Amino acid sequence: MKAEILAALRESEGYVSGQSLCERFGVSRTAIWKAVNQLKQSGYEIEAVQNRGYHIISTPDILSENELKSIRKTEWLGNKIYYEPVMGSTNTKAMELAEKGAPHGTLVVTDKQVCGRGRRGRNWETPEGSAIAMTFLLRPEINPNNASMLTIVAAMAVARGIEDETSLKVGIKWPNDIIINGKKVSGILTEMSAQIDYVNHIVIGIGINVHTASFPEDLQDIATSIYMEMGEKINRAALIERICEYFEAYFDLFLRTEDLTAIAKQYNAYMVNRNQSVRVLDPNDPFEGKARGITARGELLVDTWESRRLVSSGEVSVRGMYGYL
Repeated sequence: MKAEILAALRESEGYVSGQSLCERFGVSRTAIWKAVNQLKQSGYEIEAVQNRGYHIISTPDILSENELKSIRKTEWLGNKIYYEPVMGSTNTKAMELAEKGAPHGTLVVTDKQVCGRGRRGRNWETPEGSAIAMTFLLRPEINPNNASMLTIVAAMAVARGIEDETSLKVGIKWPNDIIINGKKVSGILTEMSAQIDYVNHIVIGIGINVHTASFPEDLQDIATSIYMEMGEKINRAALIERICEYFEAYFDLFLRTEDLTAIAKQYNAYMVNRNQSVRVLDPNDPFEGKARGITARGELLVDTWESRRLVSSGEVSVRGMYGYL
């Protein structure tokens, strides 16, 4: 009921009477009073005035299930929210929930991730209160060979969400690194359980550096945070909701064709290494060329001195000729 009370208070620009809340939720005034007090203890600033009711003044930067439910505007993504303050890995937890029958659209979120995973086995830890660590659990009826393109769908959603919530100029380094001012602010990891012709489930993990104030010396030249770029903090739950809205919209476009026809042009406009010289670090056949954008299947087009080549992500890494970009 606390999520519903928060939503009701946010809907109104003024005060909401205790009586109207009682009638709306079918509970006593005492139950409403207790729920409001619990919200206050969680950090919400709620004013209570006799004969006028309750009015929400400010919201803390928390990622609780109640907070995320109270601001949810999506149709199916986030229909089930699983939140724990501390978690090993949101992807691992989403996989576990999937095996137990969790539905398509389940959102897994934690405030502190201690065993997160990035591409090629890298660790991605998120200290308490500093970042976003979340995973979407999907059960799409698609060809398993098309699932990897959902990473690019997610990258577009994250880039657009950050732009909306911060007004910062955001780019994407192919395939899924989110970039601000030449440094990485977010990474995405997609994992799948599938049979030959059937997807059991897909999990898309998203990590975003939000309030991080500094990085170790070995990361200072390639990593950044929203706080470091803006000089002020934002509400992480609001950013999560905005990303979910964009992902839902882009995902529905993807399902129409099971490729990136509808969003490739927009993705290319965000691609920071488009028309730049790159080195493709294929362990079997490394080469250099100029990146030209993506195909409708998310492959990177690279012009070399002798031909145009298509690069699929997988274990291949792309770097700039003289650095990260």
